[in-house]
Amino acid sequence: MADPQDIEETLLGGPVRYTREEIEVLAGVTEDQARRIWQALGFPAPAGDERAFTDGDVAALGEIRELLGNDLIDEDMVVQLVRAVGQTMGRLASWLSDVWLRRLSEQIPPDEPVTEDIVTAALAATEELRPAFERLLLHGWRRQLAAAGMRAAASTATASADPAAGVANLAVGFADVVSFTRLSRRMDGDALAAFIERFESATTEAVADQGGRVVKTLGDEILFVVSDPAAAAETGLRISERFEADPDFPRVRVGMAYGEVIMRLGDVFGTPVNLAARLTATAYPGAVLVDGALAAALNDAGPYDTSSLRPRPLQGLGRVRPRLLRRPHRPDHTPGSLRLDKPARH
Repeated sequence: MADPQDIEETLLGGPVRYTREEIEVLAGVTEDQARRIWQALGFPAPAGDERAFTDGDVAALGEIRELLGNDLIDEDMVVQLVRAVGQTMGRLASWLSDVWLRRLSEQIPPDEPVTEDIVTAALAATEELRPAFERLLLHGWRRQLAAAGMRAAASTATASADPAAGVANLAVGFADVVSFTRLSRRMDGDALAAFIERFESATTEAVADQGGRVVKTLGDEILFVVSDPAAAAETGLRISERFEADPDFPRVRVGMAYGEVIMRLGDVFGTPVNLAARLTATAYPGAVLVDGALAAALNDAGPYDTSSLRPRPLQGLGRVRPRLLRRPHRPDHTPGSLRLDKPARH
């Protein structure tokens, strides 16, 4: 098999030659600063005499040192940024590695061992594609940064947010696969991965089509936000209808709430988030439940029907009256409508 050190150095773009103490001196950062940065990236700080760093690491720490010279940036901000980069890149790297290894395994006969030549060839292909991947990552980051800036500008113009405080009025939604635990037990690894990919792909497309943003995905669940109430309603209905129309895919349930949300490091917090999660948990398969605030915002926002259901206790929120979101003039199947007003089975 290929030497692990050769693999590491190929992917890092250079040999590991520096100890932690050496890189701190070369980059001009303190021991505490370097430790916080490596941990924020998701890596333990190596022992002081272990050679684990490359010239690229020296350059990256030097960039951070220069950032700290800007009056608008302090060390806490840098650590938060590094943590966000570490978490995002960690997931992306794991995803790419899984896809790459799966593609590699498909090209090797089942009875053929994975030899050093095969691993070396895979690494060579990875290195050949790396520049294109890096350019794609940078372009994606620029597009997302521009979109975030436009959302902040629009929120300020409509007086619906205080960007400096990280507060905005948003519709928050969760979409959840029904009976995912039971379904996953019947799948092997490849089938489960394909299942999750289909779910994430379909829901992400529905959110993007309406100008929303996916905050995060948690296996069988997706959390998203949309600034416009009508666009949020359309997003929730399209997600539900997408799976209603596919007999080979399990049904989903959606819960949404509207109100003041705290935005922090790419995540969202606040009562609307908790309320949307609780509504999702109580919804029946195929249902889209919304809170009173979103229902009120939809009164003049387009062709949507919000039917009040009976109040029910929601953990940490007291008794809440959900609204069932539907398109108007949709045939009302009595058994399904009755079931939608009962607590969901899990």
